[in-house]
Amino acid sequence: MLSIEKLNIHFNNFLPLNDEEFDAIASVFVERRIRRKQFLLQQGDVCRHFTFVITGCAKMFAVDQNAKAHNIQFIIENEWATDLSSFYSERPSQLYIEAVESMIVLQISHDDMLNLYTHYPKFDRNFRVIIEQKYIELQDRVLQNISATAEQRYLFFVGQFPHLANRLPLSQIASYLGITPEFLSTIRNNLVKK
Repeated sequence: MLSIEKLNIHFNNFLPLNDEEFDAIASVFVERRIRRKQFLLQQGDVCRHFTFVITGCAKMFAVDQNAKAHNIQFIIENEWATDLSSFYSERPSQLYIEAVESMIVLQISHDDMLNLYTHYPKFDRNFRVIIEQKYIELQDRVLQNISATAEQRYLFFVGQFPHLANRLPLSQIASYLGITPEFLSTIRNNLVKK
């Protein structure tokens, strides 16, 4: 199946596209192949694209003053990767987006995205719903981080993203949960014993 057809199927989960709208996305989305450990965005660069993942996995992360990486989000098939703040404000990003696995993605530029919003209102609605869903996910994550134990956060992660628990290295999951890989290993061992 062609990548653009997968994107069309994705949009069908919201407001399905007609032939003219499909042709519009086919003309502005660009397919790219991303190698493992290749950056889609680096801190200090302006985020120029909204990226739809066809295959593979990426992580969004920030690096603190002690050079420690903190994973904020994992982005897998049928999900979107972007730094919304940088993309819309056109200011330098504070984040990195890096491929955890080799990826095939579709990207749309800032100007093309705004053009779709203007000429095809269905895209404005579709992207609003997509962004609202990510916002809810982020709120849930913040609530977990301030109110749950490390074990509860891990169980929530596994429940919310069962497909990622065995796909990602423990170090990546630990960074997402805000704990050390050793502590995550202990949590997993204790859960097996229960």
